[in-house]
Amino acid sequence: MAEDPYLELLKKAMERAYAPYSGFPVGAVVKSNSGKLYSGTNMENAAYPQGWCAETSAIAAMVMAGEQQLVEVAVMAEGEKPCPPCGGCRQKLWEFALPGTRVLVYSPQGLKASWLLENLLPHAFGGDHLK
Repeated sequence: MAEDPYLELLKKAMERAYAPYSGFPVGAVVKSNSGKLYSGTNMENAAYPQGWCAETSAIAAMVMAGEQQLVEVAVMAEGEKPCPPCGGCRQKLWEFALPGTRVLVYSPQGLKASWLLENLLPHAFGGDHLK
């Protein structure tokens, strides 16, 4: 069985979370269309809601590396229930996602769920609406 490329990166991202208010660390990794992986973590702020989500941090890392298309995203949080990206992050992911982008949701123990982004954000608003 092949090693999961996301599990350790997600754990490291979660460990670096800055979540002193919620106590809810989240890690995310986006896979660009070049195959490179970019990690991110959530960062809270006392002036709520000025923090940002792990997915946002991972997207920013990808864009700073010169890439603008993603094909997969993985998210990790603690808890019994799978923790998919929030609505705002779904929209941010949509901005950079290629058709068929898969969203993988993990706990520290491993993969819990998988969806297509278009199923998590049906009837999404995108750049085509602005033409």
